[in-house]
Amino acid sequence: MAEDLPDLRASDTDRERVAEILRDALAEGRLAMEEFDERLDAAYRARTYGELEPLTADLPAAAQAPAPLSLRKESGATAAWSERIVSGTDGSTAGIGILGGFQRKGRWTIGRRFTAVCFMGGGEMDLREAQFAGPEIVITCWALMGGVNIVVPPGVEVEMRGIGIMGGFDAREDETPLEPGAPRLIVKGLALMGGVGVERKLPRAERRRQKEERRRLKEERRRELD
Repeated sequence: MAEDLPDLRASDTDRERVAEILRDALAEGRLAMEEFDERLDAAYRARTYGELEPLTADLPAAAQAPAPLSLRKESGATAAWSERIVSGTDGSTAGIGILGGFQRKGRWTIGRRFTAVCFMGGGEMDLREAQFAGPEIVITCWALMGGVNIVVPPGVEVEMRGIGIMGGFDAREDETPLEPGAPRLIVKGLALMGGVGVERKLPRAERRRQKEERRRLKEERRRELD
């Protein structure tokens, strides 16, 4: 089923499924350590089924493996986002940084309309673990000799509508497909001698998991060489 939907976003469970097949192939002698390392690294960097499928296409375990969990109705990206979009909740609606700053991160709820005002100060909004008061969020930024930085996870649609005067509205291009069910962010306003930026980062838990996985594999490889 995954090969029929190559552009659909893969989940952490799908990447772990591929990693487990690769570990079994290494233990059975089907893969050399160097090739295993290359494929495992590619698996954890993969964002779609189309990127995952070639990594196990020549391994017998892949043909017997169950369908990716994120394609099942009871789990997957859409279900995860449905839990984080809590319609009917007010949430946080403003952040002000005047000769100072404001910060919103961790588990918090952003309202459908959020206004960020920064005058000779800065604001940081991390949405990687946040809840959303609706499927579409409008963030209005007024950055006067200050700046606003917005962090979103990959796969979230972001539309920049702001105006920069001796400043700018910048969003790093997302090369991954949109996550099914993810909210849409509209960022607008004015940056005068200041800036508003949107950057995409993996959630901290996912980054820690990948780091721990790499560390564990290095330790296993070192023990095998001893």
